[in-house]
Amino acid sequence: MQRSLKAKRISIRLQPLKGIRVVVPPRATFEEAQRFLESKLDWIKHHLPKIEKQENHLTVFRPDENYHTFSHQLCLLPHDKAALKARLTQTQIQVFYPAYRAPTDDDIQQFIRKALDETYRLEAKNYLPTRVDYFARQFGFSYQKVVIKKAGTRWGSCSYQNNINLNLHLMRLPAHLRDYVILHELAHTVEKNHGPRFWALLDKISGNAVGLDKEIKKYRIEIY
Repeated sequence: MQRSLKAKRISIRLQPLKGIRVVVPPRATFEEAQRFLESKLDWIKHHLPKIEKQENHLTVFRPDENYHTFSHQLCLLPHDKAALKARLTQTQIQVFYPAYRAPTDDDIQQFIRKALDETYRLEAKNYLPTRVDYFARQFGFSYQKVVIKKAGTRWGSCSYQNNINLNLHLMRLPAHLRDYVILHELAHTVEKNHGPRFWALLDKISGNAVGLDKEIKKYRIEIY
């Protein structure tokens, strides 16, 4: 259970890799939250298979299979040490694992994902701010700064101060969807909500706002 100052009511969230989370507003007690959770057990049981199905789509990284980020190739390399080690070169993510162990072990897979996240973060910092600036100049938008972060549910956001926040996992998306998210957030520097004027503006600059929005919903931030 997690208390949230922003929450207005008790709610339950099911997320891949994160399990069940009960959000508790300031005025509610944890006892009330527990009763609410128990009242929703049938709902949870109904939706858990969907979450488990998404988790089953996680990539299992193996030495003999090809995986690359935006600009780096993943290389899994056995070595004679007991520790896990990651090293980033100009073109490779080198992950060293004990030769006597299977690289598919859960802790090794988690270590690989951590190395990939850090690589995506570096790539995002090198690429996304320049791309935001490019589109801002092309369409006449003004913004304050670009912040790269790992968010659980959002590809991007725009603050009321026109700070553009972008998820490092944008680097996993096809180029046209990565650009769509950037344009989406730049449009919010002018239109702060998702009303008709926002969608009209986004459609004008993206060419197909509704279609691109539907396409991006096929991707999950935590599932790759």
